[in-house]
Amino acid sequence: MLLSKTSEYALQALIYLAAQPAGEPVLSRDISDFLRVPAQYLAKILQDLAKRGVLDSFKGRGGGFILRPGAEQMNILDIVEVVEGQPFGQGCVLGLKACADETACPMHYHWKPLKTDVMGLLAQQTIGSMAEAVRAGRYRIHLPGGEDLSVRPMTSRHPVS
Repeated sequence: MLLSKTSEYALQALIYLAAQPAGEPVLSRDISDFLRVPAQYLAKILQDLAKRGVLDSFKGRGGGFILRPGAEQMNILDIVEVVEGQPFGQGCVLGLKACADETACPMHYHWKPLKTDVMGLLAQQTIGSMAEAVRAGRYRIHLPGGEDLSVRPMTSRHPVS
């Protein structure tokens, strides 16, 4: 809704990674398969998050992505700003180039208090708290096709004995 597809995919992938067992790298292909998002697009997002210090990336056998220590404390606004490269919420809700108190668009004064509330909500929600809610079954991300984001075994990487 308010976020770009890139930010949405990044957040979903980070919540998924945070909900997995700590320290076990997860392949981008496994994440994209589960989230049902384009594999190459998600791989680029994950690589960018690794370059920006949110994830660690490991190549080769046993490779994949894991959250860097402390990344679970990042909130939605932090992630969106890392992904988008600019502060979230600075633009006009109607997409106009200049929108501020001095040059208000028709929606400016209606949107401004709502935007403040939305920004506050996004700042309160951390990757770790959302992942904990997923693990506890209190929170689900509904995916295309009706499946819910939840912890699942990585069967393609770890055969069952």
